[in-house]
Amino acid sequence: MADNKTQPTDIAPVDFIAGIEHPTRRADAEALLALMTRITGWEPQMWGPAMIGFGTYHYKYESGREGDFMRTGFSPRKTSMVVYIMPGYTDHTDKLARLGKHKLGKSCLYINKLADVDTAVLEAIIRAGLDDMAKKYPL
Repeated sequence: MADNKTQPTDIAPVDFIAGIEHPTRRADAEALLALMTRITGWEPQMWGPAMIGFGTYHYKYESGREGDFMRTGFSPRKTSMVVYIMPGYTDHTDKLARLGKHKLGKSCLYINKLADVDTAVLEAIIRAGLDDMAKKYPL
């Protein structure tokens, strides 16, 4: 039984990004869309109203809760760009120290604008997150 409230939608990610009013956030979303498409090799998919995801995996917890979710992705929110580096199992302290200005959540990376970070380090962090996912949830 899948009970993840956030589900894929039919909205095209490029159309969603085109509707972002703030020019810097829109340009950063376009750049991140291209970067993550190149890194993953997967087509982007909207998840819910504002998350752009790449790839999927199926999870099942001991509680019985299960569902499908994106392997990685991002959301261009009004206050920051949120990069979802699932599942957050690996310690990325060394990479994060070189990334630039950011904040960190459980498995989310918050970036005000891409100009604040080293995109090569960001790419390494995204790739490491995907490697973690492949170990826990093989393709």
